[in-house]
Amino acid sequence: MTGQLIVSVSGIRDETREHVASFAQEMDARGVPLSLLVAPRLKDKYRLVNDMQTQAWLRDQRSRGAAIVLHGYDQAATKRRRAEFAALPEHEARLRLLAADRVLEKTGLRTRLFAAPRWSASAGAVSALPTAGFRLLAGMTAIHDLERGTAERSRVLGIGEGFRAEPWWCRALVLGAGRTARRGGVVRLAVTGKQLGKSGPRQAMIDAVDLCLHHEATPTVYRWDRRASHLGAA
Repeated sequence: MTGQLIVSVSGIRDETREHVASFAQEMDARGVPLSLLVAPRLKDKYRLVNDMQTQAWLRDQRSRGAAIVLHGYDQAATKRRRAEFAALPEHEARLRLLAADRVLEKTGLRTRLFAAPRWSASAGAVSALPTAGFRLLAGMTAIHDLERGTAERSRVLGIGEGFRAEPWWCRALVLGAGRTARRGGVVRLAVTGKQLGKSGPRQAMIDAVDLCLHHEATPTVYRWDRRASHLGAA
């Protein structure tokens, strides 16, 4: 039994685009499409609508098989020490989702896929997703088909955005990914654009991908298929 491999990148913006693009080239050489986690706003007053180069790069990547996944609206904590969607009631979550959806539509990057910042979504946020038009939720421990009410259990292994980035963790991530791939499971690797600018975390992600491919895991992306509930190439 062969497993599946999903590699996602978040924190994509003007300052990290070069690092992400270089990593994307490494993945393309291995036949591994990326799931690109996009937020309309990020800290330091970053606005995707004003970043034409990143918009164009994201659209080009999607045309090449990458998946675009909404990753929050502005990623600001709505409660102290809690990620943006981790504690929101349904009404407020819906407002943020609709605002983010409008931005992605305007930039030609609209998607029906969602992954909350730090992979943490409250019950209210989960309830709001289908009414805002979203069909798939990538959570910390499972991938949820929101239309069918089903879930495929698999845990995110990440570097940055709530995950550690120390050498010991990078080694543990590679070993964990290899074990899951060897058992035929779904390996979900996640990294931030900022961490891809550092040699250690970047190499750990590449090593983890190579180990999964060695165990014959099939590269794929986050997607929702109206015909069947499964993962596959976009």
